Amino acid sequence: MAEKEIGKGLKMALDLGPVAAFFIGYMLLKDATYTIGGRDYSGFVLITAAFIPVLAFTTFLLWRLTGTLSKMQLVTLVLVGLFGGLTVWLNDERFFKMKPTLIYALFAVILGVGLLRGQSYLRFVMSEVVPLDDAGWMILTRRVAVFFAGLAILNEVIWRTMSTDAWVNFKTFGLTIGIFVFFIAQSGLFARHGTEKDS
Repeated sequence: MAEKEIGKGLKMALDLGPVAAFFIGYMLLKDATYTIGGRDYSGFVLITAAFIPVLAFTTFLLWRLTGTLSKMQLVTLVLVGLFGGLTVWLNDERFFKMKPTLIYALFAVILGVGLLRGQSYLRFVMSEVVPLDDAGWMILTRRVAVFFAGLAILNEVIWRTMSTDAWVNFKTFGLTIGIFVFFIAQSGLFARHGTEKDS
């Protein structure tokens, strides 16, 4: 299926909608305990169970509307299914809290391997969005690899040392704002190494 353009608002809703739904659901159910089949489940575990099909559905919609999915979206969906499923099956919220650590660590390692080979793997997934020269891609890839490694470490520290409320707020708002601020901070790099000066 050929890649098709969709509105930025719709794409953002499909990308961020599941995270927003998870946050709202958690805030509504966080203090509740539900007994299902003779087993007690926290609101967090039930919201995790609901989050998996919601993310799968929005990912499917995104694929149907655009004809394409990024590797990061696919890996995220697989890890959400795996660790969310373990959280529900074992009734242990720690597995879902580990998921961001593994996602960011995995991408940091992949980018690092590319850098060791003298390549920017980031370029393969972002070249159409961010037109940079070769030097610019290598610099940006190094920065993103370090940033992702830092996010993986930060997620570990927060979920292991803070409350579930703190972790949910970090995952919903902290990660989103952090990524946005990081890329805004690269504006100087984009200006110096951009290959489409007029755009």
